[in-house]
This record gives sequence, structure tokens and C-alpha cells, in this order.
Amino acid sequence: MKKSLTIYAFLVAFLAFSFNAEASFPVKKKTKTVEVVKGDKVEKSEVTTFSSAASSGKSQTTALLLSIFLGGLGIDRFYLGYTLLGVLKLITLGGFGIWYIIDLIMIITGDLQPKNGSYSETL
Repeated sequence: MKKSLTIYAFLVAFLAFSFNAEASFPVKKKTKTVEVVKGDKVEKSEVTTFSSAASSGKSQTTALLLSIFLGGLGIDRFYLGYTLLGVLKLITLGGFGIWYIIDLIMIITGDLQPKNGSYSETL
């Protein structure tokens, strides 16, 4: 009884912290100098813009290793940013083995990408 409560408490804590990882992707910062004309005066001002990078900072090799060793528990889905699917995979123990095999193949072929972009390192 105590062991199962400990496991459930760990799972709840893990899920609570995983939902706060919204800005874990790389961000590019650009600064431009813009000339603004006001009447007879020309003023220069700097404008800073932020845009997300194309990659998510996730490695396909890491996703593959997590899928091989811990895929039945849904850890690979948590790593790639699919928290709800990770929980479902954990509850069903990898979709009774079928989901585990499908995810393994999809990670190897590159069809299963991180939620917020593409892999920064591929196989």
C-alpha cells in the first residue's frame, strides 16, 4: 500500500512540473535599428524581436533510447512533450505493447517529432 502511494505521489509531482515547461525551447533574439520620421526630424530607435527556433532542442537518439528502455511507461512521450499521451501510455503499459512498437518505429523513421519543433540532433 505504501509503495503504490509513493509511486502515485511521484507520478503526480512529475506531471505537475511537466506542464510548466512551456518555454524550454530555444529562442532567437533579433535587434534592428529603425528610422522614424517625425515632421522634419529623423529618430533612430532599436527594435528587438523574439522568434522561436526551428528545432526543439530534443535529440532523436535520446528519444530512441528512452523509447527502447522506458517506452512501455510512456517516458518517451513525456520527453517529446506529449504529456497527455504519455499518461495514457503509462496507464495502458505502452498500449499493451502495440503502442510501444509503433512509437519505436516512428522514432526510428523520424515520423514522431517533438511537440514544439523538430529534432536538433538526428540519428
